[in-house]
Amino acid sequence: VQLQASGGGLVQTGGSLRLSCAASGLTFRIYVMGWFRQAPGNEREFVAAISSNGGSTYFADSVKGRFTISRDNAKNTVALQMNSATPEDTAVYYCAARLTAYNSDVYWNGGHYDYWGQGTQVTVSS
Repeated sequence: VQLQASGGGLVQTGGSLRLSCAASGLTFRIYVMGWFRQAPGNEREFVAAISSNGGSTYFADSVKGRFTISRDNAKNTVALQMNSATPEDTAVYYCAARLTAYNSDVYWNGGHYDYWGQGTQVTVSS
């Protein structure tokens, strides 16, 4: 299984950035996809997740209303659209995959994901 995250870079405060994650080696359409991030000196934190069919989305309070998550099961990709970026969004962003769970609470926990991408750096300048 490979998850390849891309799209990171430098953006100014208030700007937008679109991250993408391309998956291979798994039956993508049955996996929940999540985005997590980790800033220097901080623990990894949940950002967003999307159900296997794209019908449900989940967001951390810190990004709700600013970020959106979407997926294309025909292309095996998931995207994170970051709008109104702030310096607090600066981190390495990781995509991750796990099978659908009965209890969606587990989607917030990175320890419950089976596969991880290599990460892409996002830097928001003030």
